[in-house]
Amino acid sequence: MKKRILLLAGGQSGEHEVSLMSARSVLSALPADKFDVTPLVVSRQGRWLPPSDTGRALELGRADHGGENLLKQAAHVQGYDLVFPLLHGPNGEDGTVQGLLTLAGIPYVGSGVLGSAASMDKVMTKQVLASAGIPQVDYRLATRRQWREHPDSVRDLAAELGLPLFVKPANMGSSVGISKVRSEMELDAALDLAFSMDRRVILEAMTPGKPRELEVGILGNDAPIASPVGELRFSADFYDYQTKYTEGHAEMCIPADVPADLAEQVRSLALRAFLALDCAGLARIDFFYVNGRGDAPGQLYLNEVNTMPGFTTTSMYPKLWEAAGWSYADLVTRLVELALEER
Repeated sequence: MKKRILLLAGGQSGEHEVSLMSARSVLSALPADKFDVTPLVVSRQGRWLPPSDTGRALELGRADHGGENLLKQAAHVQGYDLVFPLLHGPNGEDGTVQGLLTLAGIPYVGSGVLGSAASMDKVMTKQVLASAGIPQVDYRLATRRQWREHPDSVRDLAAELGLPLFVKPANMGSSVGISKVRSEMELDAALDLAFSMDRRVILEAMTPGKPRELEVGILGNDAPIASPVGELRFSADFYDYQTKYTEGHAEMCIPADVPADLAEQVRSLALRAFLALDCAGLARIDFFYVNGRGDAPGQLYLNEVNTMPGFTTTSMYPKLWEAAGWSYADLVTRLVELALEER
């Protein structure tokens, strides 16, 4: 019998439209002779749309209104063999939906509660990866209360790292709320912006020079495999929201033009990070690489772990696996198989 799949898309994050584009791609790729797929769109307000509104939202590429609350819709997941939560960012990729599905006893694609939550929070990710000996740039954590009551102590944290530095909300995706601070005059505004989006903010040191951005896809559960390494190239100061989602502003180079030993190091570190964070199913893991000078070797820094990366047919994650010989349809079918594995 066909497996019945509920495909969740949309959501409340800044990647709402990307999720809907990914959902359209997955819908057309899952083999109809194996799977009976029902899409369900979550609006920007967190409302779960009925089938008719879901169809319109997928056509329009956005869902701004309508729908029912979570408790009214949650009972519907019981009729499915598994759920594909193709959601990004807060209230989708952070363990909240995963916890709901776990309590409902429904298998789902991707990481569980622990892997999703630990990978979503940038500070927790760094703390876990530091314990696994994985290299990262220096950072400091600040809280909203600390910024309101003792602002000079937060400025002191920035001074410890030096300028320029990045200021980021700990739990946002899509580069939303991120600022590159080049001078002391820019620091307070960057902190105000980040704290308007999250009660925890990370201050992150800059790598020396302009690093290369290398990315690798991971596929599997407790015995994961790594894709070829890809590289993102762009002319912007950093990979901000506009660069990320404006066509032509960034170029994917797959495989990356790097020595074989460096590519293997990226793949090895990515697999270690995936297992350390207890991820499952899939992840795209991003690195900075700073070229060596003279006789000094280059340096890799793990930048980010994405447990539900963009999944359109032209997104980096499927393209990385295409370079390994996996078709898009084979890839999404494998993710369904992994969701049904006993762990």
